[in-house]
Amino acid sequence: MTDAKLTIAPVRKSVQVKASSAHAFKVFTSGLGRWWPRDKGIGKLPMKSAVMEARLGGRWYELAEDGTQTSVGKIIVWDPPNRFVMTWDINSQWKPDSTISSEVEVKFIAEGPNATRVELEHRKFEQMGQEAGESMRKSVDGGWPGMLERFKAEAEAT
Repeated sequence: MTDAKLTIAPVRKSVQVKASSAHAFKVFTSGLGRWWPRDKGIGKLPMKSAVMEARLGGRWYELAEDGTQTSVGKIIVWDPPNRFVMTWDINSQWKPDSTISSEVEVKFIAEGPNATRVELEHRKFEQMGQEAGESMRKSVDGGWPGMLERFKAEAEAT
């Protein structure tokens, strides 16, 4: 089987948040630095913050305390407060690599004035090749639930 025909199932996770969709969207994007953990970065540690430039074409990057920036991805769909899609330019060794990007789509679905279902889909792992793609899929399948819980706590506290 060639990599062109390879498919690796996407990772799908969701979380209910007691907040409006607009607030949840803003906390996830513009507020990324408030909830993204600083101890598990892909770039130079210690990490000062995670940053998302909240716009089409904007970057998601880690900012180290010494000012070094390490790219995580870029925004390729921007539809506030409904959804965004970004590339995930990280390889299976957790190093920046824009030649094998997967994608992360996050949807914010209003279920009331102060209730939002946030659905995350991380996909296109096959672009990394079978072994690397399956490794990354396994890693993020275990990692996204904790990240979404951190996001939820921040969105509901502010």
